[in-house]
Amino acid sequence: MKFLIVDDERDVEMLFRQKLRREIREGLFELEFAFSGNEALEKLRSHNPPEVLYIFSDINMPGMTGLELLEKVKTEFPTIQVSMISAYGDSENHDRAMSSGAKEFFTKPVDFDTIKAEMHQILTGSK
Repeated sequence: MKFLIVDDERDVEMLFRQKLRREIREGLFELEFAFSGNEALEKLRSHNPPEVLYIFSDINMPGMTGLELLEKVKTEFPTIQVSMISAYGDSENHDRAMSSGAKEFFTKPVDFDTIKAEMHQILTGSK
């Protein structure tokens, strides 16, 4: 199963790869990274149907925000689920993300046990 992580901070890739290395090594998860909302959409559009089944996106990014990306994904790729990640756990971002169709809302620093649990639930189709 392929997950797309979208964040303008490039060190996020190393962090996700490190924290999920066992699952990646076992072939449970495949991770792809995009460093902007536009790059994420390009990756999704490059395969029909998209290979990505789930997106974790930062909310605060230059250019297209994560919330704008969420709305575009929900319109163009309605079967792809999206969870939002924010350094700010304020209720406004949370409420807007959830009302726009986000599956979950995580705050930074990311609790990778919670992220892994979410990924495993998606993998097994339970929730």
